[in-house]
Amino acid sequence: MITLNRRLSVISGSVHASAATDSLSARWVGRMQFADALVLQEEIVARKRCDPCSKDQLLLLEHEPVYTIGRTPDRSSLLGATHLLHPLFSINRGGQATYHGPGQLMGYPIVDLRRCGQDLQKYLRWLERLLIELLCEYGIAATQRGSLTGVWVEDRKIASIGVGVRHWITMHGFALNVSGDLSPFDHIVPCGINNVAMTSMEKETGKVFPVTDVARAAEKLALHRIKSLRVAPETQLIDA
Repeated sequence: MITLNRRLSVISGSVHASAATDSLSARWVGRMQFADALVLQEEIVARKRCDPCSKDQLLLLEHEPVYTIGRTPDRSSLLGATHLLHPLFSINRGGQATYHGPGQLMGYPIVDLRRCGQDLQKYLRWLERLLIELLCEYGIAATQRGSLTGVWVEDRKIASIGVGVRHWITMHGFALNVSGDLSPFDHIVPCGINNVAMTSMEKETGKVFPVTDVARAAEKLALHRIKSLRVAPETQLIDA
């Protein structure tokens, strides 16, 4: 586990480089155990609850290998779970089982949806469009797919999205498969979708992209696109 002092220094930006607009701060956190990233998110959410005028944040990182599943009594997507080779966390997001690990870019936007019309569906679609635009920069034609949350290349899933909300403040977010081993997905039913094919930027292009490079591109795009998520200040449901 990272220590309290280290977590606070990450939040303040004194450990990792960060970038910001007037309403969003983004930073690359590095590779982190899932439990430590969860604590970090919870600390930032708590800070934002105490200070509603504080900036929204975007944490960009990689995880050590881990499986997660959302708030659901249906755990069939784990295929029993006893065979899993990596830790499993049940967390406060929607959705079924998924895998996170090296080569995957995790994006955890901690956003106050009261600045965004308290519209969770709008936020989910914003995340999808953000990833689609990011992938376009790498020559990958990705799309949304009907009622299935996430981002797709034809019938192959390249990015998963799972969000938790506390007091209208979001946590968790997206997982974009950049490169590396996708075989851990074979041990579950990814996102509860039978026979889904998982893909990555590497598989689609035949090129290996450093996750840090993709993170920088995602950061730049998010800082540019955050305004499209906001509603007019006079309609934001936040007391200064």
